[in-house]
Amino acid sequence: MNFVYLRLTIKFAEDLSRKYKFYNKEGLYFVSFATVYWIDVFVREQYFAAVANSLEYCCTNKGMVIYAYCIMPSHIHLIFNDQNSDPGKILKEFKTYSSKYLQSLIEENPQESRKEWMLWMMERAGKMNSNVKNRQFWQQNNKPIELWSSKVISQKLDYIHNNPVEAGFVEEAHHWKYSSAKNYAGEVGQVPVEIL
Repeated sequence: MNFVYLRLTIKFAEDLSRKYKFYNKEGLYFVSFATVYWIDVFVREQYFAAVANSLEYCCTNKGMVIYAYCIMPSHIHLIFNDQNSDPGKILKEFKTYSSKYLQSLIEENPQESRKEWMLWMMERAGKMNSNVKNRQFWQQNNKPIELWSSKVISQKLDYIHNNPVEAGFVEEAHHWKYSSAKNYAGEVGQVPVEIL
């Protein structure tokens, strides 16, 4: 019985790893990724700004092109592609850099009342992952989905922009400060985007 369960679990994991890959290196992708244990890290302006600045840096210096984004308290949604035809690499670089940067901001923030708890949770996650030396900030999975039609693009765009509305944070999508819904409403957003 346990052997059958183990084989099914391994098959399921293999199917997921095959399903969520950046196959078309020039493709347009929707990705979502969250903090470990879905910790609500992004509740302070400086943490939101750090992620926005990291995304902007990737656009300016690394070849990332962002078409839509939304930074939520515990996770991020993006529609992007990579001018250098390696979307997996650029996303990994973003996550590595932002992870270190955000952890240092948390450590150095004297007003962070949850500092010890958050760092302990990240350390705990890191100990369970052989690829991590110290603490882990982001969950490893990104679940890239290639956007291959205008219908799918429109669905994902609506999903991203309505995320803060569905969560009850704002009544209208463009009211969420850290979302490209502002850009699509003709306002200036926190991160430059290419409008689809």
